[in-house]
Parts: sequence; C-alpha cells; structure tokens
Amino acid sequence: QVQLVESGGGLVQAGGSLRLSCVASGNIFSINVMGWYRQAPGKQRELVATTSRGGSTNYADSLKGRFTISRDNAKNTVWLQMNSLKPEDTGVYYCNIKGVYGLDLWGKGTLVTVSS
Repeated sequence: QVQLVESGGGLVQAGGSLRLSCVASGNIFSINVMGWYRQAPGKQRELVATTSRGGSTNYADSLKGRFTISRDNAKNTVWLQMNSLKPEDTGVYYCNIKGVYGLDLWGKGTLVTVSS
C-alpha cells in the first residue's frame, strides 16, 4: 500500500514563506512525476507545479518566480517552497504522484492560510 504524507501547511502573513513536504512510502516501484495542486475555497483544484524524475519542472504561469518545486528521488520526497505569499494563495495543497503501472495517487492535503 502506497501512502503520501504531506506537511508544512499553516497560517502565514502575506509576504511570508512556507515550505511544504510530501513523502511517499510503501510499495512504490517507480515514481515518474511528483507534483503539487491546490484548491481554494469555492474553486476547482488547479496545478501548482510538477517535477519529473529527470528533474524537469512545470509551473502554473501565475506562480513562476514565487514557488519552487524540488524532489529527492531516493527519498521519494517532493517539496514546494512558497515565497512572497498572497492571500489568494490560501487553499488546500495536495501532493500527487504518477508512476508506472498506472500509479496516480493523491495526498489528503495540507491547509495553507495567508492572512492579509
């Protein structure tokens, strides 16, 4: 059984920073893509950033320059460094992994609240 455990969410003032972590554990054969998505209150879930096993990254255009995704393949861990946070960044942040044999797993989410 594969599990994703997210951490690092919380309450921060506008302009502050947070670092989210997501660790995948269990019977994992190979993870290709690791990423972060978010869902603001009343809105659909949207892409934040993804990173491939080879290190390539993809960001939502609106977040480039403020958010940085990184990963450690050996530790099956992905991080999201979020800087210059804005109230509109508030939401639940979800970790997602995709891999071989149809692996597509979501974490339970971690809440990020940015106060003005």
